Amino acid sequence: MSGAPVASKDDATAVLKALKKNKKFSKATHNTWAALLESAPLKNDDGEAGAGMIILRMLERAELRNHMIIVTRWYGGKHLGGDRFRHVQDCVTHYLSQRK
Repeated sequence: MSGAPVASKDDATAVLKALKKNKKFSKATHNTWAALLESAPLKNDDGEAGAGMIILRMLERAELRNHMIIVTRWYGGKHLGGDRFRHVQDCVTHYLSQRK
């Protein structure tokens, strides 16, 4: 997972673009993300339906505004089913705990 301060949709796009300059992240199966901006919440599931909303809700609970969290996942040959949402939550929880 990755994250950065953002103040606009353009900032979020720039952070994601910079992340994807790294081949490891550009080849990831999913780069789901969310940002709780003052103007409006933003999220993108990147094919991982519902993952962006999980990140967004966790940002809201943490009251972390103007910050973007990106959870990256690579397909490893095993379908995770609903467990993928627990993994997203675990990643966001870890990221938030590192910010304290």
